[in-house]
Amino acid sequence: MLSRSAPVFYGDLRSHERVPLPFSAFIGFCKQRLQNTDGVCGPCGVNNELERNGMAESESYNESLPYDDAHQQIYLAQVPIMNIENEEHVQLEALRDDIQMPIFLEEKVLSSINLWMNNAEARSSTHYDPHHNLLCLVAGCKRVVLWPPSASPTLYPMAIYGEASNHSSVALENPNFSIYPRAKCLMEYSQTVILHAGDALFIPEGWFHQVDSDEMTIAVNFWWRSNIMSSMLEHMDSYYLRRILRRLTDREMDEALRKDSSAEMPKTKMNMCELLDKREGDNSTDNQNQTCEEWDLNGTQEQRNTLHELEPFSIQALHELVSLVHDSVNIADHVEPVQSTSTADSTASVKVEYKKTMTTDSFSLEDDPVAKILWTLDSCTLQSVFLAMARNFPRTLEALILHLLSPVGAEVLTRKFDEIDRRTTEDDRNKFYKVFYGAFDDQFAAMDAILNGKESFALQAFRNVLDKFVGFDLGGPTRGLR
Repeated sequence: MLSRSAPVFYGDLRSHERVPLPFSAFIGFCKQRLQNTDGVCGPCGVNNELERNGMAESESYNESLPYDDAHQQIYLAQVPIMNIENEEHVQLEALRDDIQMPIFLEEKVLSSINLWMNNAEARSSTHYDPHHNLLCLVAGCKRVVLWPPSASPTLYPMAIYGEASNHSSVALENPNFSIYPRAKCLMEYSQTVILHAGDALFIPEGWFHQVDSDEMTIAVNFWWRSNIMSSMLEHMDSYYLRRILRRLTDREMDEALRKDSSAEMPKTKMNMCELLDKREGDNSTDNQNQTCEEWDLNGTQEQRNTLHELEPFSIQALHELVSLVHDSVNIADHVEPVQSTSTADSTASVKVEYKKTMTTDSFSLEDDPVAKILWTLDSCTLQSVFLAMARNFPRTLEALILHLLSPVGAEVLTRKFDEIDRRTTEDDRNKFYKVFYGAFDDQFAAMDAILNGKESFALQAFRNVLDKFVGFDLGGPTRGLR
């Protein structure tokens, strides 16, 4: 392998080229380097006819290499001594009898045995292998930095469809954090091992590793398939792919909510009706009762009384939600009196027109006040707040769900509903949802708004999974959860 970027050898094929070179010529380059540094032709100072021929051959090939000092930029990388998957390309099969199989590998089905050898200092860029790997050092010294597969988001793996899909995009020697912000914490997940002659290191399948080799380092490695991959039937690949992507997407959503879970409610404790009435500039008791009654012409006195029976924290949450609706939505017609008293119009209603005044594509709790409030409430408190809204302020609840509920808000809300389902009896659940959805003119529109928002949140999490683990950016307007 010949690289202009030496001593770093990147996985991208565009960064290096394969050059035809006899093994004896490469050995000649190594002997030249030893002679220049030690004043001898080899470790023991032997200078026989064979070595002279090798050095002469290397000099002739040095002239044919594409640029000056190319012999300093050659790395004998992954040259197979044995390869059961591609037997016709085994270039150093003559060395097979010189390799002693480690005892604990005797029952393994090996994929390949490879020789690695470098003349000058060399670094292989960060990558993972699709096999278990036993790296054995014959001579010299290697420094290996390792990361578990779970750390791949910080390493920005290259696109899965590219030639170097198992390599990292981040150059550890000079990382660009403006392009790769997650790389700032990549060393927190790393381990470093120093190998000397006689040492061996097991690198499990899928573990990222970067290898720095001193000059004149020789290694042999053994690759074998893991039991999982070797026993996986081909017709199951698509199924497992979907399962894995779903699992990563679920984890991405959990982490996004957990990251912002420290959100706290403002500590405002005021009576709900009083606060609503203050918005109108009148603090009288009569106006307080009128304000509450105007929100729901159908509400019974018993239903409206539940507003005053709420716990202080529930009143606080209710106030915050109603205030957000008032601040973010223009109410075209606050109240339109119902004139008809006919049987057909026996169910009185308040016609309220809402106009969206804010975007609802937020994917962060920290950026979404509605989602932040919902997240801080336990399921019982949220149930009480929604029952009070449905009975006293149904149009406000409708505006909240249909116009202010962002994708992250919809995800939080459905999780809270799941908690309610687990903690209540079937009869109580049915009563709650009947009151909650009964506040909407179109119950199916409310359900669609919640489910569509939840799916939008999952879609963004899926985009992030593709970006972090597959190296593929779907793009689009809904970017977030970085």
